Amino acid sequence: MSLNKAMIIGNLGRDPEMRYTPNGQAVTQFTVAVNRNFRGSDGEWQEETEWFRVVAWGQTGERAAENLRKGVKVYVEGRIQTRTWEDQTGNKRYTTELIADRVVSLERRQRDEGGDPGFTPPARRPVETPVGAADASSNGPGRSDLDQGDLDDLPF
Repeated sequence: MSLNKAMIIGNLGRDPEMRYTPNGQAVTQFTVAVNRNFRGSDGEWQEETEWFRVVAWGQTGERAAENLRKGVKVYVEGRIQTRTWEDQTGNKRYTTELIADRVVSLERRQRDEGGDPGFTPPARRPVETPVGAADASSNGPGRSDLDQGDLDDLPF
């Protein structure tokens, strides 16, 4: 058995960049900074930052490009992949990326419609139902407990 799963929480280092492959598939790239605090050998607290390259394909990439901006705190889940290529001078180059299956903004969103301009509603989390699980509520089998109208308010 094998497992390649990565989960990170951090802040976007730059705005996402979306492009399309020749066959029309959306692909979005962005970087995420993840901080770690630890006590050094001298007993003092230190902080180090690890940067992750993230690649999101299809609808996940399109949503990331539309909704995320530099500095936003995000949760990214996916797999680690290393690519190899040859540069213009013939040197072999490598890059390691997190291929995102899931990207969720952890920031609060401003309400677009009227009301108090200073009001920021709490972030909503998606409700996930395992595939094949039956739900006993009135929404029917396999449906989440979100109303259809609430889907527009999801942060991704």
